[in-house]
Amino acid sequence: MAKSKLAAMNKKIEESVVGGYKKIENGVVGGFQKISDKFVDSYLTKDGESIEEAKERIAREQSERTKEHEDMIKKNLEASLNAGRR
Repeated sequence: MAKSKLAAMNKKIEESVVGGYKKIENGVVGGFQKISDKFVDSYLTKDGESIEEAKERIAREQSERTKEHEDMIKKNLEASLNAGRR
């Protein structure tokens, strides 16, 4: 009987702690999202572009830059390896 009371109490504590954490997490993520949207709307959108479209464009441009940098690094590494063989 003592174990079941202890288990029940632990379950209540667990639900309380997890619930509190989720509330804080949702508040922080929601606040960040609002700030992010406001920044994108104020500084990064182009004429007639929605916030979502701007975020997609920015992500696409970043992906392209990353790919270009990876290609350049690979090219330079190959050139360095080949120069050492001469």
